[in-house]
Amino acid sequence: MTSSPAGRGRPRDERSGAAIIQAAAELVAEGGYAATSIGAVAARAGVGKDTIYRRWSGKPELVYEAVFTAAETADLPDTGTLEGDLTALVQSLVEEFSAPAAAAALPGLLADFAAAPHLRATIRTRFLQPAKERLVAVFDRAGQRGETSANLPVDLVLDTLAGAVFFHLGITGERPAPDLARRIAAMIVKGIEAR
Repeated sequence: MTSSPAGRGRPRDERSGAAIIQAAAELVAEGGYAATSIGAVAARAGVGKDTIYRRWSGKPELVYEAVFTAAETADLPDTGTLEGDLTALVQSLVEEFSAPAAAAALPGLLADFAAAPHLRATIRTRFLQPAKERLVAVFDRAGQRGETSANLPVDLVLDTLAGAVFFHLGITGERPAPDLARRIAAMIVKGIEAR
């Protein structure tokens, strides 16, 4: 879990953080994004609302972390090939976007992000950029094996991977075929292979 730096005072209780994350994901899956409130999350997690607000600026940031960061924090795959690694990465995104909480959270989160540009900036700097930075290792290994060129736009490749999953599952609502991750990864690898 990626979190903002601790402030002064008592150190954070990571068990409380995990309980808050779990409560938020459960409530979104059960009742939807609009019906989920910080008060309800606090009650289910057994913490005060102040505990939540010390760590998250509000519901959108909390729900995003609770629902859409599992793939960002999973162990990096190392299958020996770029296609294998990207298949594993895309599969984790497919699983994340296929979860009931993701389907329930996505429309509300998108509306909140559209209404408040500072939320997009927060999500980008707190979650997306660190996740992308750790995935560079996958492409570094592929470059060492000669699978990609040195000037590969890794940021754009990662956006393309996530965008394909997001559009296919989150926007069109398609159910993922069992080989969806492999097919997306194969198309990306074909487009970026060293020539």
